[in-house]
Amino acid sequence: MKPTVQTLLDRPELALTLLTPADRLAAGALAAPVTWAHSSDLADPTPFLDSGHVLLTTGTQFEADAGATFADAYVGRLRKTGIAALGFGTEVIRAGTPEALVAACDAQGLPLFEVPYPTPFIAIVRTVADLLAEDAYARHTWALAAQRAISLAALRPDGLSATLAELSNRIGAWVGLIDATGALDREAPAGALGQPALGEVVGEARSMLRRAQRASRTLVAGESTGHPHRMTLQTLGGGGALRGVLAIGDSAELDQAGREVVTSVIALAGLALEQNRDLDRARGHLRSGLLRGILAGDTALAERVAAEMWGPLPAAPLRIAVTDAPAEHVDRLIELLELRVDERGGRLFFGRDDDRVVLVLEAGDAAIADELAAEFELPVGVSDPVAADGIARAHEQAMRALERARESGAGVVAFDEISRQGVLAFLARTDARAVALATLAPLAEHDAANGTDLVATTRVWLEHGGQFDATARQLGVHRHTVRSRIALAERLLGRDLSGFHARADLWAALLAVG
Repeated sequence: MKPTVQTLLDRPELALTLLTPADRLAAGALAAPVTWAHSSDLADPTPFLDSGHVLLTTGTQFEADAGATFADAYVGRLRKTGIAALGFGTEVIRAGTPEALVAACDAQGLPLFEVPYPTPFIAIVRTVADLLAEDAYARHTWALAAQRAISLAALRPDGLSATLAELSNRIGAWVGLIDATGALDREAPAGALGQPALGEVVGEARSMLRRAQRASRTLVAGESTGHPHRMTLQTLGGGGALRGVLAIGDSAELDQAGREVVTSVIALAGLALEQNRDLDRARGHLRSGLLRGILAGDTALAERVAAEMWGPLPAAPLRIAVTDAPAEHVDRLIELLELRVDERGGRLFFGRDDDRVVLVLEAGDAAIADELAAEFELPVGVSDPVAADGIARAHEQAMRALERARESGAGVVAFDEISRQGVLAFLARTDARAVALATLAPLAEHDAANGTDLVATTRVWLEHGGQFDATARQLGVHRHTVRSRIALAERLLGRDLSGFHARADLWAALLAVG
């Protein structure tokens, strides 16, 4: 503990007497930390003072005619500087403390104590210096002990959790780790930070993770509840590959020793997460190898290894989901999936396949696809439910659905959305657009040049199975107008549209251009 004004008043060898009534001082005035003691008889010593200093004076500046005006101005300057207290040495220049000075200190709330003649100023200065040295040594010893305890905690089986718990215990504050997916991974003490403060901390951590840059930030959380919490958030890991965010509560009270301890924990947590990253990379290679076997229909090895590592493989009926794995998202994407695997006891399998991630899901668990699309803004293709022996077919379906998701920007596309539109719609979405544009060019060019509606009329006519009356009713024209438009379209296209093959080909072209 740093020395305070009360500490000096309590030292019997100093024999100091408080002249300003304690009950008239502001709360905590006597408990204010003293950072140094300095003596001066200047009328304005403030250039040589700093906040937390104790000023000692013999009163030379208080001439015989110096009254209340001088005293008020003198004390006002000291208060503005933020000194902790004023000490007046008696029987050196004058007997007793000037009444005008006592009144000014009382009125402005500055602690004033009298220093008797037998107590030299150097004794007060030495006392403050000794107490500051003792405090510095105690803080240094505390920091060494705390760092040693935290280092030992890091060697335990769950070293990261033990490290955070030890830090929380040492600094007396809530500590939480938000992982790379933006979820609260662990905290100490558990449940000590409630809502909405916890939600605000996690939200700010997610924002820092999205920026993918190393940063430190201070946040005041939970102000709306009337119980604000000052939090410090520090990213872990290198820029572009952040591993998480360490959140520490009430860190405004930390001194240099406390900050050193926190810095050591940040280093240990970052190291632990980097080691986990290397392990995750090895697991990723293992997953990719097992995935190739699963897609090839050889699940025996994958079942044995998965049961040992993560739990049983998903049970049939199954779905396959495929999404892109861009470099800027891949680490967070993999960590989120690992978390979801843990939550499901292994009943979710995934692996990297070149620049894609392939998921093997239980049929009712397709919501994970929506989460990936929303969190990372990625296209996702999902297959129909299949039996265990239909995984290869499901993978092909998911790939086709992924292509559609990329084209449409729809986020998640299920294969059954494609299959409901029929084979022609599916084929038209692949590589037929250029051919379709060339096929319809005569109609489109005629419409542009003459203001006609041949393309639209042809589409509606085909949608109504070539029925002129139904087409005319929808378009709001006479059936003879429809007949003349279709006849013109046949001439421009050089096709007889009375046959099924010609109509089907033209319909596919219309689908391809959208």
